Amino acid sequence: QVQLVESGGGLVQPGGSLRLSCAASGSIFSINVMAWYRQAPGKQRELVANIRSGGVPNYADSVKGRFTISRDNAKNTVYLQMNSLKSEDTAVYYCKMNIHLRDYWGQGTQVTVSS
Repeated sequence: QVQLVESGGGLVQPGGSLRLSCAASGSIFSINVMAWYRQAPGKQRELVANIRSGGVPNYADSVKGRFTISRDNAKNTVYLQMNSLKSEDTAVYYCKMNIHLRDYWGQGTQVTVSS
């Protein structure tokens, strides 16, 4: 059984930084796309960034230049480095991985940007 466990959320002031991690465990041979989504209160879940197995990243326009997605294939882990955080980045952040042609989601981690 594959499980995704996230960590790294919390409360940070505007302009601050956070690093999210998401590790997959279980019987895993390979992982195709790894991604981060977020959902703010009253809004739909949206894609923040994703990265394919070849390492090519893709970002939402709202986070370009501020967030960096990376992956460690040996650890089955994806990271999201978030810099210059804004209040509008406040949301629950979810990781998603495509493993053996099936999508798996993490449980979500709260990121709150507030002074």
